Amino acid sequence: MSEESELFQAVGDVASEVDDHGLRKTGALDSMGHPVQEIESLCMNCHGEGTTKLLLTFIPHFKEIVVMSFECPACGFKNSEIQPASEIQEKGSKYTFKIETKQDFNRQVIKSETGTCKFEGLDLEIPAKRGQLTTVEGLLAEMVDDLACSQEARKDVDEVLYNQIEQFVAKVRATINCEEGTLPVTLTLDDPAGNSWIEYSPGESTEKWDHTEYARTAEDNLAVGIITREQYEEHRQRDRSAAKNKTTFLSDATDIENFHNEVQTFRATCSSCTRPCDTHMKPVNIPHFKEVIIMSTVCEHCGYKSNEVKTGGAIPDKGRRITLFCDDADDLSRDVLKSETCTINIPELRLDIQQGTLGGRFTTLEGLLRQVYQELESRVFTQTSDSMDEETKQRWQSFFGRLKEALEGNIKFTVIMEDPLAGSYIQNIYAPDPDPNMKIEDYDRTAQQNEDLGLTDMDVNPVS
Repeated sequence: MSEESELFQAVGDVASEVDDHGLRKTGALDSMGHPVQEIESLCMNCHGEGTTKLLLTFIPHFKEIVVMSFECPACGFKNSEIQPASEIQEKGSKYTFKIETKQDFNRQVIKSETGTCKFEGLDLEIPAKRGQLTTVEGLLAEMVDDLACSQEARKDVDEVLYNQIEQFVAKVRATINCEEGTLPVTLTLDDPAGNSWIEYSPGESTEKWDHTEYARTAEDNLAVGIITREQYEEHRQRDRSAAKNKTTFLSDATDIENFHNEVQTFRATCSSCTRPCDTHMKPVNIPHFKEVIIMSTVCEHCGYKSNEVKTGGAIPDKGRRITLFCDDADDLSRDVLKSETCTINIPELRLDIQQGTLGGRFTTLEGLLRQVYQELESRVFTQTSDSMDEETKQRWQSFFGRLKEALEGNIKFTVIMEDPLAGSYIQNIYAPDPDPNMKIEDYDRTAQQNEDLGLTDMDVNPVS
């Protein structure tokens, strides 16, 4: 057993190894055999001496965390919080969850110290503060308690503010009680460190639960502590200098020929540590589709690595939807290009791959499904989780069973790829003739899609 697996165990496993006296039956985390470590700490309320308890555990849908609880016997002050024990992720994470029923308020939420929560419909934002392991209802209830505890004193100082807060608190409590007209409410959890999370239930659509990843800005790196204020100012200065010295690149025929035949290397800025690094780029022509650009970035300073595939050419007038019916195991070997703006839906497997998930990929259908299987099994599903009820566990097991059968070519399924930028592709093994199992449809983008892609305000008229 590795050292990490000994330190970070599921809460249920830890509880099963503790006897009636609170001692671990096998193994130990501290010299006394207690699964929870205790440290004498300074009380920030009365400046006396209190006790901080630490428990190293992991959340089965998430990752390793440290649960901390402080209590002062002198003044009675208590405080509890969590901190992520894993490293800062390569990209930030944004979760969107639509609250529609009373049961939705029981969803588990991990809000790290860098995460912010917004409740659309309540005009409520919970800023980045301390880390919490709670539920959706717990987030709202704690906020209401914090506001209500000072209401009596506030009434004597500012009665107008007192009345406004009373109305707001009543609105939040009505929402928690699911009174008529209060739902639905959308919760958005944004964490540039990528260490926050909202519980997912298998089979939910992207309208109910959505997760996207994004590259951090210099401001985000400063907020999570990756760079210092001085490095941030240097980054801004470089951006200003680059914008000032920006010139138009003109190449001759020889340069264009070399561009297509050689791997191009240019200096860029690392999105993790903001230092200069090398980015390699190579155009590749996909037969019967279009030209794509394979990009690879390696930072020699922090070790950050990134591999992406981007489509070239102009933005098409319409989006594209590709539907492939897979009725043979050989279909798993078809080449697949999935752009960052592409969503994939497999109804028979109840699988939705959202925009931004897995980034841009040029692989096979089998490789794509196998990566989804490995990511979900290793990072989302854990059978020994004490927080997973039997019904949810059965749904996960059924989902993985169907996905494994699909990977083995034992069941038929339909792959629906929808890309508003028409930059995704599934190999046509009958090319240039039509594929009888594949349907390609071009559709008009919605106004919201144009807005999300930044096309609404884009000026495409040539300069006279």
